[in-house]
Amino acid sequence: MCVTAHPDDEAGGFGGCLRKYGDLGVQTCVICLTPGQAATHRGVAKSDQQLADIRRKEFAISCEMLKVSEGMVLDYPDGQLYRQDLYRVVCDLTHHVRRFCPNVMLTFGPEGGLTGHPDHSMASVFASLAFHWAGRDNRYPDQLAEGLKSHRTQKLYYATADFAIPGRQPITMPPATTVIDIREQLETKIAAFKTHTSQSPLWPMFEQNIRGRGDVERFHLAASVKYGAMPSETDLFEGVQAD
Repeated sequence: MCVTAHPDDEAGGFGGCLRKYGDLGVQTCVICLTPGQAATHRGVAKSDQQLADIRRKEFAISCEMLKVSEGMVLDYPDGQLYRQDLYRVVCDLTHHVRRFCPNVMLTFGPEGGLTGHPDHSMASVFASLAFHWAGRDNRYPDQLAEGLKSHRTQKLYYATADFAIPGRQPITMPPATTVIDIREQLETKIAAFKTHTSQSPLWPMFEQNIRGRGDVERFHLAASVKYGAMPSETDLFEGVQAD
């Protein structure tokens, strides 16, 4: 399960891994918290609602290209995640974790990824709490009464990188513990990002950065059910026990 903030995050931050593991038959799920209606780039949209509708469709096309088993865009307000009730949002995500029962979760780090976007930071906070709380039967017990079961996801990863975008505010990224080879998925990742046509002004910068450094995706193992020293990995599912 991958938790993001905006349509296009799934491709830009996680597209290589989503397609790589999709090709291997792994069931994948992307939860996007907002429809991206406050974006600077608006394509042909004349209103926030129209932009949200456009971006939902772009997200669906991208997920299909990345072989995402289940993709959904929630209705939290773009650019305002820091104003949302934390307990409510985590409740929402915990429900999806307990329903989908992932072995591995991916999201941004609390720094907000390469852009430092506050929505990315809040997606990290919400997803991290859902990762931990979904496995405890004293968190949102009403969900358990409705038929769901507590679910303990085995690993939580934050996306990271070994570079910064020039001209931006300083970002302190978590160290990479896991490096995934996505050379065979690189062109699909770029193509999936370009399905977000409303965001076409971002394409040149994205492609330049990805083609220069994009043969791998880097992650920081933030939490694991296995105790011990921090590993160096080349597979998100290393050490994961099948259900």
